[in-house]
Amino acid sequence: MFEPKVKIDRGLYATLQRAAKIADYSSVDEFIIHILEKAAAEIEQAQSEQEIRKRLQGLGYLE
Repeated sequence: MFEPKVKIDRGLYATLQRAAKIADYSSVDEFIIHILEKAAAEIEQAQSEQEIRKRLQGLGYLE
């Protein structure tokens, strides 16, 4: 099965290794996936909030 791969600077990877160990993750991959999932969810949430705000403004509920 094909798995996407992402290149990361060695210095950044070393930092992520240390952080994963401190945070008690079983692997660096697990830590990175968790960080990326969390960041993507935050971006999607912010986008949703902006869309809701625009709709409420269009309805005259917000200025």
